[in-house]
Amino acid sequence: MKLIIPMAGRGTRVRPHSHTTPKPLLPVAGTMIVERIVETFARTLDRTIDEIVYILGPDFSREIKETLTDMSKRHNAKATFRVQDVALGTAHAVSCAGEDLEGEVIIVFADTIFDSYEKVTVDDADSVIWLKEVEDPSRFGVAVHDGDTITDFVEKPSEPISNLAIIGVYYFKQGEDLMKEIQYLLDNNVTGHGDEYQLTDALDRLLKDGKKFKKATVDEWLDCGTLPAWLETTGEILKKENHPYDDYKGTTIHPPVYIGKGVEISGSEIGPNVSIEDGTKIKNSTIERTIIQKNAQLNGCKLEGSTIGNHAEAHNAKGEIHIGDHSILKQ
Repeated sequence: MKLIIPMAGRGTRVRPHSHTTPKPLLPVAGTMIVERIVETFARTLDRTIDEIVYILGPDFSREIKETLTDMSKRHNAKATFRVQDVALGTAHAVSCAGEDLEGEVIIVFADTIFDSYEKVTVDDADSVIWLKEVEDPSRFGVAVHDGDTITDFVEKPSEPISNLAIIGVYYFKQGEDLMKEIQYLLDNNVTGHGDEYQLTDALDRLLKDGKKFKKATVDEWLDCGTLPAWLETTGEILKKENHPYDDYKGTTIHPPVYIGKGVEISGSEIGPNVSIEDGTKIKNSTIERTIIQKNAQLNGCKLEGSTIGNHAEAHNAKGEIHIGDHSILKQ
């Protein structure tokens, strides 16, 4: 089975980090967002994913492709790359992998981390849509259902017709059927919200054609689409996973924390809710509720609610800061 991941977006709400790294490749406690999604499927799905199709922007680097290829190999899957030259909506993004929409496929938009405590079966359905119960359904596209069968889709309902939000994860028994309906939208210029081609319009056409849609609910749905959301989700994952950590000279650790390989810390106070990626060096600093990526250097800092890029340096910085890869900040 193929897993198709559209990820050509520019991730403007997680800048400066998305200037150099696509949002799905950002780390959450030592593991990339996109890899956490693959791991969830491996743990909860009653099918094996043997190919991952990544839909990238036209300017994504060879290094990014190599990272994704290596990740796919770790999960015994082939990596395939397609390109979305312009962003024209979710249905358009999926259409860029049109040649891959054959047989069983899963499509997932990699803006969020989700998890389910139960196995998901896709038997006896033409499509399965992953859903999460929410307090304010008017903010989301929702699915109306009768038992496990989905009967309708409604975009941002003004009345409480359903509290099950569509989280952006979809299974199709026949990818060709989906592509046929997406092609109809493109050929007839059928656009929805934002004058873009919306995947929910293709789903609605499949439903009206008599295809059987089944729901699968998730227990966790964590957003990573903004800097505050990335920080909050990292904190939730840290609490859940309870990573072990070493003792460091003259340093106090307040869990939960994630501390990667080759990290050096001295004379500091770390945590709670701090994630430190491999190779980072921290001296004489107090760090709380912060994400620090690989090979960064912090000296004399007192940070809270901050995000630090790869190979970045911060000296005597205070409060909340957000600096991208290879940046230097001295205060």
